[in-house]
Amino acid sequence: MSNPIPAPPIFAGRLAQARKRAGLSQTQLGVLAGLEPEVASPRINQYERGVHEPRSETARRLAEALGIPPAFLYTEDETLAKLLLTWVDLKPAQRRDLLKQAQAAVPKSKK
Repeated sequence: MSNPIPAPPIFAGRLAQARKRAGLSQTQLGVLAGLEPEVASPRINQYERGVHEPRSETARRLAEALGIPPAFLYTEDETLAKLLLTWVDLKPAQRRDLLKQAQAAVPKSKK
């Protein structure tokens, strides 16, 4: 029986997903995040393949370049990931309304 191929780390998949959503190449993303152009593509490629995971500051810059919350890159919860991507497209008033709706949905015993 062969060993199953391990799934790439969640960060790797989320980074690739967000980059493709933004319509950026690996080089473009790396440069926008402050990497030198010569290393931008190989570094992003390594992150997306799960070979390396960036330091938290680099991950924050990647998220900023992608216009997403850094938490998106780390969440294993698919529903939360979708919510985080939706969140960035909402205006401040819509965010407040959504938060109120979510808080109203929580049972009083949990508040």
